[in-house]
Amino acid sequence: MAADSDPESDVFEITDFTTASEWERFVSKVEEVLNDWKLIGSSVHKPLEKGEYNSGIWEEKTEEISFADYKFTVTHHYLKKESPDGEEKEEPEEDAFPAAMQDLLCMNNDFPPRAHCLVRWYGVREFVIISPGANNDAIISESKCNLLLSSVSVALGNTGSQVPLFVQIQQKWRRMYAGECQGPGVRTDFEMVHLRKVPNQYNHLSGLLDIFKSKIGCPLTPIPPINIAIRFTYILQDWQQYSWPQQPPDFDALLGGEVGGVEFGKLPFGACEDPISELHLATTWPHLTEGIIVDNDVYSDLDPVQAPHWSVRVRKADNPQCLLGDFLSEFFKLCCRKESTEEILGRSPLEEEGKENVDISQALSKLTEPTTVQIHKLSVSSMVHSARKRMSRHRRVEESPLSNEVLNSILLYLFPDAAEKPSNGSEAKPGASNANSPPEKEPENYNLYNQFKSSPADSITYKLSLCLCMVNFYHGGVKGVVQLWQEFVLEMRYRWENNYLVPGLASGPPDLRCCLLHQKLQMLNCCIERKKARDNGKRPSPLDSSAGSAGERKASGSDNGKAAQNSSGTEDRRERGEANQGKSWESWSDSEEEFFECLSDTEELKENAQDNEKKEGPPKENKDAPRLKAEGRLHPHGKLTLLHYIQEPLYIPVTQEPAPMTEDLLEEQSEVLAKLGTSAEGAHLRARMQSACLLSDMESFKAANPGCCLEDFVRWYSPRDYVEEEVLDEKGNTITKGELSARMKIPGNMWVEAWETAKPAPARRQRRLFDDTREAEKVLHYLAVQKPADLTRHLLPCIIHAAILKEKEEESTEDIASVRKVISQIISNASKILRYPNPDYKKLEEIINQIMAVETIIARARSLKAKFGISKCENIDEREDLERFVNSLLEEPEVSVVGAGRGPAGSIIHNLFVTAQRAALMTLDEESVKSGSQEERRQNPGAVSDFPPPAGREIILRTVVPRPAPYSKPLPQRMFCVLMKEDFRLAGAFSSDTSFF
Repeated sequence: MAADSDPESDVFEITDFTTASEWERFVSKVEEVLNDWKLIGSSVHKPLEKGEYNSGIWEEKTEEISFADYKFTVTHHYLKKESPDGEEKEEPEEDAFPAAMQDLLCMNNDFPPRAHCLVRWYGVREFVIISPGANNDAIISESKCNLLLSSVSVALGNTGSQVPLFVQIQQKWRRMYAGECQGPGVRTDFEMVHLRKVPNQYNHLSGLLDIFKSKIGCPLTPIPPINIAIRFTYILQDWQQYSWPQQPPDFDALLGGEVGGVEFGKLPFGACEDPISELHLATTWPHLTEGIIVDNDVYSDLDPVQAPHWSVRVRKADNPQCLLGDFLSEFFKLCCRKESTEEILGRSPLEEEGKENVDISQALSKLTEPTTVQIHKLSVSSMVHSARKRMSRHRRVEESPLSNEVLNSILLYLFPDAAEKPSNGSEAKPGASNANSPPEKEPENYNLYNQFKSSPADSITYKLSLCLCMVNFYHGGVKGVVQLWQEFVLEMRYRWENNYLVPGLASGPPDLRCCLLHQKLQMLNCCIERKKARDNGKRPSPLDSSAGSAGERKASGSDNGKAAQNSSGTEDRRERGEANQGKSWESWSDSEEEFFECLSDTEELKENAQDNEKKEGPPKENKDAPRLKAEGRLHPHGKLTLLHYIQEPLYIPVTQEPAPMTEDLLEEQSEVLAKLGTSAEGAHLRARMQSACLLSDMESFKAANPGCCLEDFVRWYSPRDYVEEEVLDEKGNTITKGELSARMKIPGNMWVEAWETAKPAPARRQRRLFDDTREAEKVLHYLAVQKPADLTRHLLPCIIHAAILKEKEEESTEDIASVRKVISQIISNASKILRYPNPDYKKLEEIINQIMAVETIIARARSLKAKFGISKCENIDEREDLERFVNSLLEEPEVSVVGAGRGPAGSIIHNLFVTAQRAALMTLDEESVKSGSQEERRQNPGAVSDFPPPAGREIILRTVVPRPAPYSKPLPQRMFCVLMKEDFRLAGAFSSDTSFF
């Protein structure tokens, strides 16, 4: 005893029981999450309305927690509540069941089409799931499962939360959950069984009822009635004669052989395969009891035709091949190509010939050069190599991607006037100018090309984009595109050299609202018009009504500065709109410096002199001043007279048109002007560069009005800068006196300097403001050096424009509201992207994907309408009902069939299944079908049934019984059963009384 009491021999071991274990920390973290999400305590929920799970919005929250080094994800799924009402703020009843237990018995939302699997199995509107992290192993062992369930139970008990809490166990693909829900004196355990095969004894309703009864273990006799809800799902895969309604190819056509393609200039549309793969028919018996229905291994009362409720959903094919989408995708891929035209087609035959003949062109120079002449050794190998080179060159020409027949048809489509060209190359086809004026389009389509910066739907640019897209898809890919583009450039040069206007272009200067390629072609047309007028010595047709409208624009008149003065004066040409439309371009020369008079000039001078003798009288003032002969007059300007020669009318001169410019030239000009800087000298030089047109007009005005002054010019050119007021003279008479505006009197005014510099010269003797020869060559060079990728980028807005117009046309026949909404969104997005010179490729690809999605929806609508025979329905009311039914199938996950199997849609669906069953029976041997007596076929109705065996069977069993003791509270019990070919699942929610057990 002494030894035991020895202090040195005692060993003190202190255990700190206040330190939390890993399990306790995990439970604490679960409680913290529940507190953060405010899921503690009880709350009052409104009873669920019918279909609320379908129409409501489901939301979720996620948190990460850990058990030691094992990661878990906690997710809160709940149906979003409406704005809180006064009822929700009231305190719940003291012994009220949790909302989850009430949801177990609710029959308003059985079999929701879109919801979490736990919502479908247990009918709960709110729950929390604890699942393993993304990189963690599944919880398979029973001990770990029990540990997690105990953690859940403790957390729910500590927090008082009444929300069901589930734990995901086993592999994730099995969707196995176990959980618990606690309330005041009650608890519900959520259990689950999952097998690959359905046991024979449980392959019917009677066997499942036996499981349910044995599980609840009701001590009462008789057992309270069990409510039953049953749903059978039938799948239709073989449509037989109800195939996809795509037009077959026309094999006899010149360009036929492609499905959906009609001709050049029309984009194909539609799916190449049926976009609807399956139809799922769900037949439901929502309210049954055990004694009403019989379903066992021998006999079943569950006939789908007699089911009180039918609902249908369609399974859509994943990414079906669609023609328009393929066209756009393949054409868009050209944007990423980096090869040039020469790299794709190789060196052209003309270049090779020129390379071979280079020695001939230098033959004479070789005689005078001191170098030694090399005599090439003639050999069989060199001769064979030369022959092979020529053969490969000719073979490449003959094996071009586009045949002559296809190429000629495309060119005739692009240039319809080529078939009737006159023999005289100096005169264009009379109808060519009329063809340039596009017909009036709908405002919507006009705004569309204006938004996309593409081109009008009847323009040659628009047609060219469609042809290139079709050639790229059907006729040789990028090589065909390059070949067609080369032919197009050659045609442009031919038309320039022979004065043929390019058809399909609006007359006038380039339209900056269109794509740059369209502007270049318009610029080429302007050059051809000028050149044709100069060569013919005739007055050209008006360049553009917009030229007059440009002159009709009014200036603000409030801007100061030299450049602003020039622009204001140019805009104030409203008074001379007629002059702009009738100017003469006779005897223009190709020289850039000056013009030379021709016979037409002399004749015009004689006519002007005769007119002057008739109209002019001897001037009263400055009689001794020498005056020049008037030249280049168009017509008098109203009743205005010259200020210094009162009896001399003021004549509007023949002037030059301002040079038309494309957006790239305007950008270059703005860059040059910006580089001049902001100094006084730079501003002065900038103003002089911008006043070229002003100076030309001043010279024309001086030539037409000898003896005029700057005030006369301003009265015509910019009337607002000539201020008139009434004053009293010496005799007291009221007279009108005028003077230049204040800005015209500013020292160093550009108008004054230009007037002093200008010399009297008619328009035909001036240097051209617009050199059509140089500009045309620049345009042709620009077209010739375009790579396939550059060409695709130019024409992509036109292709997107054409695709949207095609979809709007196709949608108008189907009348799908959702498609119209999506098209409006595509137009809005595309207009923001395509307005910029270099749009983002990823955003363009998104737009193309959206266009493809719209095409798929329209193809699905047509497929369903063909299958339901809407076009053959004679009753207008039934036809409208079927159209609404088909549109609902496209937009909603599941659609109820009005009248079930006895309604119009139900009858059609029934016939579809009957037809498929007959086709399936026809594949069997006739003897096996005919064998057996009539009694055998009656006993085995499945062989000749109108419907195939159900692909899935879902059964919900509900009841309210006291558990576990007879004196316990009556609590809700529920079991959801899923029976499929390779899947058997029982999901049970069994409640028990924790106070009286």
